[in-house]
Amino acid sequence: MTFFSWSDAYSVGAQFIDNDHRRLVELINELHDAMALGKGRDILGKTLDDLIHYTKEHFKREEDEMRRIDYHAAAEHVTQHERLIHEVADLQAKFHAGESLVTGAVLKFLKDWLVNHMMRTDIKFAWALRRAGAASVAV
Repeated sequence: MTFFSWSDAYSVGAQFIDNDHRRLVELINELHDAMALGKGRDILGKTLDDLIHYTKEHFKREEDEMRRIDYHAAAEHVTQHERLIHEVADLQAKFHAGESLVTGAVLKFLKDWLVNHMMRTDIKFAWALRRAGAASVAV
């Protein structure tokens, strides 16, 4: 059973952003699948590593486009990106230090953050991309 199903309702209307979000949903589901098999802890470190790596790539693509179109809300958007990277890096550091992490709480945090960010912040950025004539940028 999938924990987090992608839905067209999550689409912000910019192809490269939606494609990246689908991949982030897949990473969250990989962790969930491992938990369902009783191996959540075994895969958490790798998933956090993959999540941080891919999230940084995704954020760089978004931020490059923000600069290109001179997006008016870029500073606030980038601050949200930095906060997530910091929070996930904190989880990663705790994991590597041997601290016990509740993988269910990690899943919920990641899903909630992604849904809220997509539907409140990224959708505004996608509107700005469309106004700039760049909604289907395939980076």
